[in-house]
Order: sequence, then structure tokens, then C-alpha cells
Amino acid sequence: MDFAGTASLIYLPIERIICSGLKMYVVESKGGAIACMLLALFFLGTWPAIMTLLERRGRLPQHTYLDYTMTNLLAAVIIALTFGEIGSSTPEKPNFIAQLSQDNWPSILFAMAGGVVLSLGNLSTQYAWAFVGLSVTEVITASITVVIGTTLNYFLDDKINRAQILFPGVGCFLIAVCLGSAVHSSNAADNKAKLKGAGYSPTSNGAITNEELRNLEKGSGIIEEAKAGTAEFLLELEKRRAIKVFGKSTIIGLSITFFAGVCFSLFSPAFNLATNDQWHTLKEGVPHLVVYTAFFYFSVSCFVIALILNITFLYLPVLDLPRSSFKAYINDWNGRGWALLAGLLCGFGNGLQFMGGQAAGYAAADAVQALPLVSTFWGVLLFGEYQKSSRRTYVLLFGMLFMFIVAVGVLMASSGHRK
Repeated sequence: MDFAGTASLIYLPIERIICSGLKMYVVESKGGAIACMLLALFFLGTWPAIMTLLERRGRLPQHTYLDYTMTNLLAAVIIALTFGEIGSSTPEKPNFIAQLSQDNWPSILFAMAGGVVLSLGNLSTQYAWAFVGLSVTEVITASITVVIGTTLNYFLDDKINRAQILFPGVGCFLIAVCLGSAVHSSNAADNKAKLKGAGYSPTSNGAITNEELRNLEKGSGIIEEAKAGTAEFLLELEKRRAIKVFGKSTIIGLSITFFAGVCFSLFSPAFNLATNDQWHTLKEGVPHLVVYTAFFYFSVSCFVIALILNITFLYLPVLDLPRSSFKAYINDWNGRGWALLAGLLCGFGNGLQFMGGQAAGYAAADAVQALPLVSTFWGVLLFGEYQKSSRRTYVLLFGMLFMFIVAVGVLMASSGHRK
């Protein structure tokens, strides 16, 4: 009896079972993709609130962003060394470390380009939050991202998402951004009336006079002592925050916001090209970048750009911020733990978005751009946004949030399945 042949017949099926059970973990089901999107939505809507909180407490944004970018990269490394290394490496789906030595530079460059524009977008919004507010900044940038980025991803993904569902969802985002603009206008008018009622004479753009600014700087008090939504609260906030906004035009903030939105609209399509090679830039036989490897390179470029720009801004600050130094940054422990947490939340949020997008289509994964739902919640809860506002502002705010809820549901319903 041929025991060797019999043993080999038994061994081969067992080997196939073991290898299939140990293959690298990749989200493939529609349900798993939606779970990734929902978790990413919470993470990506929370980290801006933490960054805004630190700026309002007086911490320099350059210091905060340097801390944030460290843990943002750490999150990508953790994802790559865990999910990217689970199971055995196969020629079609190599593990993270195995893929580092492969000739896949065209895809790497696409991933790194995505990291560059995301870093520029995140850095820009850090300043826009101070001028325009957390909620409105997130509404505008998210809507630009959906209108441009989702359309690009739809065609890059070979239309795997259902257009009859996807594009009505994009329309809901457009309605939401219109309502968001109306909320901002109504709330600015409310704040102007509050300041005027308190004896200040705000200009057409909501600023107050130079003489009143000098009187404000001589004042005293703690922001927590003023009730949220009052003129005193707005004035005390201006005294404590790192970025001074009184006396500056809101056009500056809106310009920064729109620039950030364009940057955000490009990073997801670039990542899509990195993982799926729709333009056939890889050599024949070279496997596509797996989502974990692409995310690693994406985060490395994001880290490098953030490091260069923020160290530069320490010595050459923008928007009238005080000059700092690398030594001052190292010694600034006020709020550092929160900044590090923000970096982790953003890093894991981006990773989960890409994991869901690789399974269900990156156009559907743009549903996470409903993150203003989460940011607005934190804005109201932590920063007193819209408190003591007019009934018109509340009606518009409710309409904006309702349209975002509809939009995220519709975009998730458009999910397809990548072959």
C-alpha cells in the first residue's frame, strides 16, 4: 500500500483548509464594510472636536498638530502590523512586510499623493475651525469631498455602486451644505446681536472695533464662568483662544475651508488608484497594493508633510499667531494627551474608511463624510455652539442634520461589491 501517496492526498486538502483560514484578513462583506464606515464616522467626527477644544484653551495649533501627526502615523503602523500580517502571505494578496520589497512604486506614489493632500486639508481645517466654527467647517469640507471625490470614485470603481441611489445621496449632501451656509449666516447674525446688546458695536462681518479689542484685553474672567451662548462667553473665548478671530474677515476662514475641501476630495480617489491600479501602471505579475500597505505609505507622506510645515510654522507663524520653537513645543505638555488621542482617532478612522471602501466601493465609503453629524454634536455639547440662538437658527440646524442623516443612509445603501 502506498502510504506516502495516501498521506499526501490527506495532507493537501488539510493544507488548503488551513491556508484559507489563515489568509490575510480583508473586509469582504457588505455588512462588514458598513460596520467599518459607521465606526470611522464616529472617529473622524470626534478628533476635530478635540483639536478645537485645545485651540480654544490657548494651545498653539502648531504644537497640537505635531503631537497629532505622531500618533496618526502610529495608527497606520499598528493596522499594518496586525491586520496586514494576519495569516499567510499569498502571491495575490501578500502580507504587509512581504509587499514592502515588491516593485510597486507607481501605486506607492498614488498612495503618498493621497497622504499629501489629506495632510494639507487637515492642517488647513485646524485654522478654519477658529474662523468659521467647527460645525460649518465640517459641513462645507465634507460636502465638497462628496460632490467631487464620490463622483471620481464612482467612475474609478467601474460603477459598482448603484448610480440611481448614489447620486441622490450626493444631492442630499448639496442640500445639507446649503442649509449649513444658512445656519452659519443665521448664527453670525445672532452673535452680532448679542455683542451689540452687550455694548459692543460689531461690524458687518461680526468683528468689534479696535478700541473695544483693547478694552477686552484688559478684562478679566474665566470662560467657564460665562454662560454658553452669551456675549460674555464670546468675549472671554476670544481672550483665551490661540487664534484671535475678532477684527478679521470671515472670508479668510471660508477661503481656507474651501481649499481644505478640495484637498479632502482628492485623497480618497488617489488611494483608490493605489489599491486597484485602474490606470494599469504596475508591471505584469506585480500584485496590487493591499489596503494596509497602501495606508502605511499614505500615512508616511501625511506625516512628513505635516512635520515639515508645522516645524516651519513654529518659527514663521501664520494668521498673527505668536512665534514658537521646537524646544517650546517639547516642553508644552498642556493638552498633549488629548492631541495624541486625536491622532489615533483620525488614523484608525481613515484606516477603517479605506477597509470599508475596498470592499463596498470607495464612493459608498464616502458616507463617512457625514462626520459633521458627530462634530456638530460635540460642538453643541462641548463648545456651546448655537446656544441661546434664534428659532430660525435652530430650524435650519435641524434641517441640516436631518439631510446629513438621509445622505449617509443613501450612500451606504448604494454599496456594491468589488469582484
